Amino acid sequence: MAYLAHSVHLQFLGLIFGFVGLIITACLSGVNDWRIWYLDDQSTVSGGLAWVGVWRACFNSHVLDSSEFCKSISLTDSFTPPEIAAAQVLCMTAVGVGLVANLVAGYAVRNAYFGVDSGHVRLGFVTAGCLFWLTAACSLVPVLWNMSSVLSNLTIDFPPDFYLPPAPLKQEVGPGIGIGIFSSVLLIVSGLFFMCYKDPVKTKTDKSRPKEHLNNMNVRPESSLDAIKESGDEGLINQAFEM
Repeated sequence: MAYLAHSVHLQFLGLIFGFVGLIITACLSGVNDWRIWYLDDQSTVSGGLAWVGVWRACFNSHVLDSSEFCKSISLTDSFTPPEIAAAQVLCMTAVGVGLVANLVAGYAVRNAYFGVDSGHVRLGFVTAGCLFWLTAACSLVPVLWNMSSVLSNLTIDFPPDFYLPPAPLKQEVGPGIGIGIFSSVLLIVSGLFFMCYKDPVKTKTDKSRPKEHLNNMNVRPESSLDAIKESGDEGLINQAFEM
């Protein structure tokens, strides 16, 4: 079996990047502040600041029952914009694909350290790299789409029970979008590390050295046997022993 452990240090680092990227991607959909809305009317929304995420919209209020008021945004709601609906689907898809990518990558790294056939290791790394890139795409597409909506100052027609106007005074890109970009970069780099794997160069083993050594030596066992045969049945006479 080939010794491959020395050739997969970069892939082991890619496995760590992929695992961290998956954890951040799983937490991404739960972040509320993808969009930061600034409101002119502060009668209900204290401070005139609201946060719009993928699954809910929240704001602080001293008028309502709870200090932090949140309302869920469902995929089936009529007011849900397409970029938020896509984010709900793609973020969950990214978690599932990223989990499979980490399992495949971990299995491939394990095979490399245990000296499994390099062909299977190479196939595992390529598969893991493609899955990590697919995970990054599922995470990056909704993030960039929502960022474009914020920069274009698109509105959301919230129902009356949200206590939010359809158009804010202004809106900004929230930390959630920055976290999504960071996790996507980690996944892209992880996939690149796996795709860059190359089989180690095979060197001559020590088993071939004795044969080469014997071939280089000018030893002819047949000449010794011929000398013994010519001396008769008693073998060669040792002159030193006779003296």
